[in-house]
Amino acid sequence: MGKYLKAKALGKVAMLLVASVLVVTGCSSSTEQGDTSNASGGKTQSSESILQKVKARGKVYIGCDTVLPGFGFLETDGSYSGFDIEIGKAFAAAILGDPDAAEMKPVTGQTRFTALQTGEIDILSRATTMSITRDTTLGIRFLPTDFYDGQGIMVQKSKNVKTFKDLDGMRIGVEQGTTTEKNVTTKLAAVGAKANIVVFENQDSIVSAYEAGSIDAWTSDKSGLVSRLAGMSKQDDHVILEETLSKEPLTPAIKAGDDEWFNVTRWTVYALMQAEELGITQANVEEMLKSDDPSIRSFLGAEGDLGKNLGLSNDWVVNLIKGVGNYGEIYERTLGKGSAFKLDRGLNALWTDGGLMYSPPFN
Repeated sequence: MGKYLKAKALGKVAMLLVASVLVVTGCSSSTEQGDTSNASGGKTQSSESILQKVKARGKVYIGCDTVLPGFGFLETDGSYSGFDIEIGKAFAAAILGDPDAAEMKPVTGQTRFTALQTGEIDILSRATTMSITRDTTLGIRFLPTDFYDGQGIMVQKSKNVKTFKDLDGMRIGVEQGTTTEKNVTTKLAAVGAKANIVVFENQDSIVSAYEAGSIDAWTSDKSGLVSRLAGMSKQDDHVILEETLSKEPLTPAIKAGDDEWFNVTRWTVYALMQAEELGITQANVEEMLKSDDPSIRSFLGAEGDLGKNLGLSNDWVVNLIKGVGNYGEIYERTLGKGSAFKLDRGLNALWTDGGLMYSPPFN
């Protein structure tokens, strides 16, 4: 009887051990198969990538501005124009083979990052300054900078302002949700001046108040000031101060956590620069496919699998350049000599011409 009870007890222990192993194994299997998250917050194999969603949708959602001529502007006929708009179309041309597959989604300085975080837009292309705080705390990833700018001040010429210190006691308009307010406040303190900072919801409101005389000056990126000045009826009544308040690297952005999407969008921006450096244009891209230069043939997908490695067709660069042209072509027709603004390339020239535009090798 004692031996029987002992054997029976041992049998129960063995059964409990087996059950424990099964439970642990089951939990492990469940974690491997069912959990779609990881420690870094990145995409796992069981979740649909942004690239897959875009391809299935047949559209790329671009977050854009609507009130900044030359960058993002909603025309009276309902179309969009400007540098950032063309960059948005470039993504659609590279990914879907059609620049018109870019669907513009207007966002403001206050809503742009939320729109990225929630998936309302796939790419933000809206004169947005890259900074360490935005890059590390908002759950977004910045792509290569596509426009190097600096913050400036526009003031009524009648105020006789020559330097930043002369703004002491004046009313200065800034746009809510941008870096401009902090920059102008810091600069004022540095020169010992005090001004009344007036915050507006958007640039339209600022410009209206400025032209009505409700504020004496207003601040934005210098390119934006030039853009707005071109649309003013009495351009000679205003002056843009020579002083630059800050560095403003304007940069497209995407939601963090999808490395495939980051690679596709990042290399699309680089491809625009590389095409200009190689002399590949919207007009000659088909002819350049016949080139004997291995670097050009590889870049355009005539040989090799650069596109396939990104999850795109190997002719993605050809589609990109046929759709919108190279970086220089986009710049010239929206901001440069072919536009109403006539902005020099400056820092936005290729590195070979003394600028900062530079692409890593396509090999």
